[in-house]
Amino acid sequence: MTMTDQPNDTVGLEHMLRRRAFTLIELLVSIAIIALLLGLLLPALQKVREAAARTHCLNNLKQMGLACHGYHDTHLSFPPGYTASAAYPDTGPGWGWAAYLLPFLEEDNLYRQFDLSRPVEESPAIQTVLKVFLCPSDIVPEDAFVVSDAASVPIAQAAPSSYAATVGSDASECDALTGDGVFFRNSQIRIGDITDGTSNTVLIGDRAWAQTRGIWAGVITGGITRPGDSNVWPGATGSAPVLVLAHNNWINITTDADGGLDDFSSLHPGGVNLLFADGSVHFLRSITSDGQERRAFWALGTRAGGELIEGIEY
Repeated sequence: MTMTDQPNDTVGLEHMLRRRAFTLIELLVSIAIIALLLGLLLPALQKVREAAARTHCLNNLKQMGLACHGYHDTHLSFPPGYTASAAYPDTGPGWGWAAYLLPFLEEDNLYRQFDLSRPVEESPAIQTVLKVFLCPSDIVPEDAFVVSDAASVPIAQAAPSSYAATVGSDASECDALTGDGVFFRNSQIRIGDITDGTSNTVLIGDRAWAQTRGIWAGVITGGITRPGDSNVWPGATGSAPVLVLAHNNWINITTDADGGLDDFSSLHPGGVNLLFADGSVHFLRSITSDGQERRAFWALGTRAGGELIEGIEY
């Protein structure tokens, strides 16, 4: 190679390198393609993630269903909605249905820390966060949160829950002496009492903490149930039994002036998971308007109403 050839080779190499680099237009087109692919991929990933979360939530409820039947086998009834030895309307000691299920959820050690004769708010054990009572789609605090009274004076710290048990149909209120469902104040409902059929009677379901700040432990004496951050009625309040109970009225309601605190709700798109008395779990779509579907949902809350259930799929 002569000395005169070398500059020409260098120029050719530089020219090849320049041609291999991206132009601005090519770069913008590549970015646009990547953005389009991500736009298509992310919704699919979100759907997969939500499907997994909904399945996890369903499994939580199935565990509760097995625990309910284990409790029934041992005590010949389902657990009480909450226990109250104080004169009505006082709620003490207030231990709730979920607390009574703990020995049947492999939480015997935690259960043995309770003195069920003492008010629920006196036990520091109620601050224990339990994954079985948390829906993975829900937005919940990592630790226990403050439950306060009507004047916002703190009473106790308690771990959150994404689930509530039903007192019955719309005619039953959470803070009443009784209910037409399976769980209410000092309830001891047996399977034989569910004459509507166990496959037609709801026990427990999604009640998002992001909508209603519920707990698993029970009814805090003098406590108030407050809305979660996603509730569109931030000034709404519910009675203390709403901390652990709901009724079959609406599903994912946003227009009810009481904040829908005592109704089933979830962050699952389009509905909630519900545990039935036969141990099955079904996804029911949101009910936010009056009609046959809503009345059928009322009927699914009663244990012995004798209603004909029509207009709802589950």
